Amino acid sequence: MAAPVAPASPLLDFKQPFDVPLLDTTIKAFYGAGSNQERTSAEAVLKELQAQPDAWTKVDTILERSTTEQTKFFALQILESVIKFRWGALPEEQRQGIKNYISNLIIKLSSDDQTFRRQKVFLNKLNVILVQVLKQDWPHKWPTFVTDIVGASKTSETLCENSMHILKLLSEEVFDFSRGEMTQAKIKDLKNSLNSEFKLIHELCLFVLNASQKPDLIRATLGTLYAFLSWVPLGYVFESNLVEILLKLFPQPAFRNLALQCLTEIGSLSVGPEADAQFVQLYVIFMNQLVTVLPITADIPKAYEQGSDDEQEFVQNLAIFLTGFLKAHISIMEKGHENQQALIMGLQYVVNISYVEADEVLKICLDYWNLFVPDVYTTSQTTDVNAQFSFGPISTTPNRKNLYNGILSKLRGLMIARMAKPEEVIVVEDENGNIVRETMKDTDTLARYKTMHETLVYLSNLGHEDTEHQMLEQLRLQSQLQNGRELSWSGLNTLCWAIGSISGSMLEEQENRFLVTVIRDLLNLCEITRGKDNKAVIASNIMYVVGQYPRFLRNHWKFLKTVVNKLFEFMHETHPGVQDMACETFLKICHKCKRKFVQVQIGEQETFISELLNELTGTIQDLETHQIHMFYEAVGLMIGADATREKQDHYLGRLMGPPNATWREIINQAQAQPDILRQTEIVRNIQNILQTNVSVCSSLGQPFVSQMSNIYLDTLNVYRMYSELISQSIQTGGPHASKTAQVKSMRSVKKVTLKLIETFVDKCEDLSLVTGSLVPAMMDPILGDYARNVPDARDAEVLSLFAAIINKLKDRMAKEVPTIFEAVFQVTLQMITKNFEEHPEHRLHFYGLLRAITNHCFGTLFTMSPDQLKLVIDSIIWAFRHTERNIAETGLNLLLEMLQSFQHSDFATQFHKTYYLTLMREIFAVMTDSFHKPGFKLHVKILHHLFSIVNSGVIKAPLWDEADKGPTAYPNNAVFVHEFVSNLLSQSFPNLRPAQLQACVAGMFELQDNTAFKDHLRDFLVQTKSFSSQDNADLFADEAAAAREV
Repeated sequence: MAAPVAPASPLLDFKQPFDVPLLDTTIKAFYGAGSNQERTSAEAVLKELQAQPDAWTKVDTILERSTTEQTKFFALQILESVIKFRWGALPEEQRQGIKNYISNLIIKLSSDDQTFRRQKVFLNKLNVILVQVLKQDWPHKWPTFVTDIVGASKTSETLCENSMHILKLLSEEVFDFSRGEMTQAKIKDLKNSLNSEFKLIHELCLFVLNASQKPDLIRATLGTLYAFLSWVPLGYVFESNLVEILLKLFPQPAFRNLALQCLTEIGSLSVGPEADAQFVQLYVIFMNQLVTVLPITADIPKAYEQGSDDEQEFVQNLAIFLTGFLKAHISIMEKGHENQQALIMGLQYVVNISYVEADEVLKICLDYWNLFVPDVYTTSQTTDVNAQFSFGPISTTPNRKNLYNGILSKLRGLMIARMAKPEEVIVVEDENGNIVRETMKDTDTLARYKTMHETLVYLSNLGHEDTEHQMLEQLRLQSQLQNGRELSWSGLNTLCWAIGSISGSMLEEQENRFLVTVIRDLLNLCEITRGKDNKAVIASNIMYVVGQYPRFLRNHWKFLKTVVNKLFEFMHETHPGVQDMACETFLKICHKCKRKFVQVQIGEQETFISELLNELTGTIQDLETHQIHMFYEAVGLMIGADATREKQDHYLGRLMGPPNATWREIINQAQAQPDILRQTEIVRNIQNILQTNVSVCSSLGQPFVSQMSNIYLDTLNVYRMYSELISQSIQTGGPHASKTAQVKSMRSVKKVTLKLIETFVDKCEDLSLVTGSLVPAMMDPILGDYARNVPDARDAEVLSLFAAIINKLKDRMAKEVPTIFEAVFQVTLQMITKNFEEHPEHRLHFYGLLRAITNHCFGTLFTMSPDQLKLVIDSIIWAFRHTERNIAETGLNLLLEMLQSFQHSDFATQFHKTYYLTLMREIFAVMTDSFHKPGFKLHVKILHHLFSIVNSGVIKAPLWDEADKGPTAYPNNAVFVHEFVSNLLSQSFPNLRPAQLQACVAGMFELQDNTAFKDHLRDFLVQTKSFSSQDNADLFADEAAAAREV
């Protein structure tokens, strides 16, 4: 921290009168009025001033004398900090003084309407600070707070408006934001207090809503009600005129959104049948009013697009109300003709709102439709079955399918018109400049497609004819638009995505007829369309639709063959995107129809794969590299579908013939002239050949063994040669050489080699082949190379590869683990422990390898020397100290698994005697560090294990230093650990009182249930942030004791 500048230093001398103008000047400098140096110096002074324990005593002076808002807010920050973290350490009279000062200042600013409006931002901050006081002192030290604030609210409308803001903040703090801020006992106490005192708050709200004519006050009251309605007892809702008042306020634009939010909270409540009549009445009256506010015939999407922020918010709130109410109460609205009319009208509104071009609005509606439609389908199926086997009186319950027939039809139109884009495969450039395919996953669009796809499938099953009719009608309209030259490609794409999404939902005969009609219409559209761009769009849609209907393709060989041959034609089309589409569709079809290509079909002389291999070179000659890889992956699927090993080997040999010939030619040249491996063209060819092998191996699996045996040793030689070339380049060119294009391209060869071996290991079913042949051959070329190489030339994929091998072979790899450990541990740790930033992939894969060893070759840890085992434990500690979440979680999971394994081993005592206290100290350190909050769940599991094991008798020897304290210093390990943890925490958190500390540690030992233990640790973390007063902490001693007994 920079030293405070001399002119501002008097601010830190509290023996002198506090210089408020100097503070104003310092804060102006901090907020940019001066130079960078002045700003840095000002920041240093302000931080030191905030850190002064008595700085809060100057807050009243600052607020009275300061001339800038920024300075006043700085003073309020100091005050808020002392209330949140040091309140319990202040004497009672000082706390009372702060409380009175804040309350009086709020009353002063709230009593005059003009001042209230002018100082609103400042007053809001004061309200927040008052709520912080309430969280500390209410109800036990301020039992009259609710009575006081309700009484004061009736003396002034502006004071009442501010009181509403305070009550809203209090409700939100207790019910919404309390977790992690207060202990469980304190939260429970505050909730009980709010419940017991809510009658007064409820009466105040009703008084205001019935009597006030002031819009701002009514809005504030509605906002407060909204915060309370999620948890108040039902009697306060239906045993007063609250619902009636809200329904009267709803039509008024000034209150519409807030009233609707309150009605949403009420309408979404799920209670017993005793309240059914009130819910029906609420809904029917609301719908009658809604028609006057927003007619059912209104163009809601257009109104939303052109509307103000409030009007757009209203549409969203309306969607939330209708979907929330119908989720909870649709069954009661289905009874009675008048109710059904209101119900159908509400659903029609939701359909109309679903066309709004706003993602958040659409998501609200889609989530509801995804519940509504499956529910209608399920009950309709049950009703149909019961009707067939029923001999009793006819049920008076309405047939839901018939009741909602019109809505279901409109929903089909909605899903067809707004279908989201399916999973997308994009072509990107990787870090080494190679073109690769990447599937877009976990995007909002993909999630929306899954929801709409599922909903449309149910809709199709509820009405195949209507679904088919609407889709074909939309396709016909597309043709008409094209004749008028107004064709919308986005509309055609959306329609085809919808058509593809219902594959399998129709009876086979109906699906065949439907698909033939769709393809015929799309082909006709292609015929009448002009321009290559336009034809390419239609062609891609045809191929997408065809690829979505594998059942049809499998049952119609000639059509399937025609489609695939058409795809082969597209593979020569250089128009942007067409070749990618052709290869992706070919791969998709091979996934679904692969057996058809290795069987001789009726009217054919040979299998399709034989024809394909005859024309292989010509078919792929115009494809880009990544497209060839896709093609080879697809053919690999075909070969894997053949049942005979001889044919698989035959087909594979023919498929790999061209790349193998190029490979052999390069290998022969390299043996004579090793330097040719530096040539850019040679590097690119080797990489492409190896990636082609990866593609085939990934889809073919075990039968790839014949090809792997053919190239494996040469591959290892190439790996070794490139490794030597890379090391030479880095040694001569320095660390920056690793960033050159040549070195990056050579490293990509090494990486794809490792990927090929890892893919084969993953797919291989003959584990003895991997153990006996593959692993021994790669130990020196790959593992030895990793150990010998300079750090910048080491590939993280080596660690990933050996982790994959151990995960696959399990204890078969035990004898190799010492060699692996010797080669990678020390050198990798030297790379990753310099700082937390460099070599991120090495970090992740290193811990993945360590985890594989722990899980599958645990016995090898017993054979390690003490220094080696310490290295392992140190590396785990380094991992969970890491601020990168995935690395920290890997380290914590690894430690938990290792502890559980050691618990049941013969080495439990020796291990825990050496590392128990270290691990306990380190876990507490990260758990109490805010940077490691995401790991809390695992911290809890590890500490729970450590506290449990000390009482279990697993550890047979004392954990304390017997040489220093003697073997009988403690009666048992539990007593020692209790003292150790108490001392550790008291040194780390001097704000915790001894009694408070002992209660915390006792709970850690006594609570056996993991959930209770987690809540106890969460409370402990809350307590570490602040000082607690003696009397306040003792208020919850009984609850804490009762919890521990449970």
